[in-house]
Amino acid sequence: MKLFKKDRAPSQAEAPVEPVKTVGKGRATPKRKDAQARRLHPIVPVDRKAARREARAKRDEAWERQRRAMITGDERYLPARDKGPIRRYIRNYIDARYSIGELFMPSAILLLLITVGFSAIRGSQAPNLLAFYIMVGIYLLFFAAIFDALVCWRLVRRRLYAKFGEEKVRDGGVIIWYVFSRCMNLRRWRQPAPQVARREYPS
Repeated sequence: MKLFKKDRAPSQAEAPVEPVKTVGKGRATPKRKDAQARRLHPIVPVDRKAARREARAKRDEAWERQRRAMITGDERYLPARDKGPIRRYIRNYIDARYSIGELFMPSAILLLLITVGFSAIRGSQAPNLLAFYIMVGIYLLFFAAIFDALVCWRLVRRRLYAKFGEEKVRDGGVIIWYVFSRCMNLRRWRQPAPQVARREYPS
C-alpha cells in the first residue's frame, strides 16, 4: 500500500526585517559638546593682572562719577534711590525749608559734652541735676524733630500728588523714610548736596 504524504504548502518567505534605527540623544550634538567644553574650561584672560587693573580702573571711574553727581546733582550717575523727578522734588523742598532735625545732632552732642564737663565737679548735686535736665532737653528736641519731619512729609506728599498724580507717586515707592532721613540730617551733610537756596521752594 502506497502511502501518500500530503505535501505541505510552501511557507511564505519571511520578509527581511530591516534594522530599526533608534533616534535618540545618546550622543551629544556638536553644539552641546562645545557648551560642555566651555563650562569645563572657562575662558580666562591671559593677563590676569591687566584684567584686574582694568576692572579696578572701571570701578574707580564709576565711583568718581557718582561722587561728582552727589555734588552737582547729575541724575545720570546718582544711586537708584535718588533718581527721578519725584526724589529730586523731595530733596529741593526739604532743602528749601528749615528743619528742627538739623539742630538735633549738634545740639545733642553739645549737651552731652556739657554733661561730661560738669560731671567732673565732685561734692555737689549740680551735675546730677544738670544731667537730668539735659537728657529731658535732648528727648524733647528729638520728639520735636520727629513731629516736624511728619509735618514736612504730609506737606511734600500733598504737593507731589498735585504735581505728579497720586498713582505715579505711589508707584515711585515709599517716600516717608526718604523725607525723614533728609530732614534729620544737617544741610551741609546731605547727600546728594542741596541744589536750591533757603526758601527757594520748587514749583
